[in-house]
Amino acid sequence: MIEYVHNHITSELQQNARTDTIFILTSIALNLITLAVNWGMAEKSRTNESTFVAMFLFVVLLVLVNLVVVIGLLKGKQTRRKLISGLMKIYKDKDVDKYYDESLLNNYSVRYNLFISVVAGTGLIAIVVPFVLR
Repeated sequence: MIEYVHNHITSELQQNARTDTIFILTSIALNLITLAVNWGMAEKSRTNESTFVAMFLFVVLLVLVNLVVVIGLLKGKQTRRKLISGLMKIYKDKDVDKYYDESLLNNYSVRYNLFISVVAGTGLIAIVVPFVLR
């Protein structure tokens, strides 16, 4: 039964990593696309109100998607911590915990914070730069 639980937890960790990757790549791609589109519309938006509205709607979309991604990454961070804590309990019970350094939990936390920073940073740039150019 322990082997089944171990396999299930490691499978959940793999799914968690795939989901986080999709969140990050989707967000960064949307941020860059929105930056390019709004950059292209920036000059025209000075004189065309509908272009400015379109830029604003892209910003709203960008904020919503980035908010969902950041919440998803925070939940992924919590999930990873819980799953690895479960693995550590199994490893301690089986006296093999010395092979897994618990400081990795802190490394994962830092990595998630960096991912969130990249998503938020590219999102902020995608919002600010076109309006500065306007």
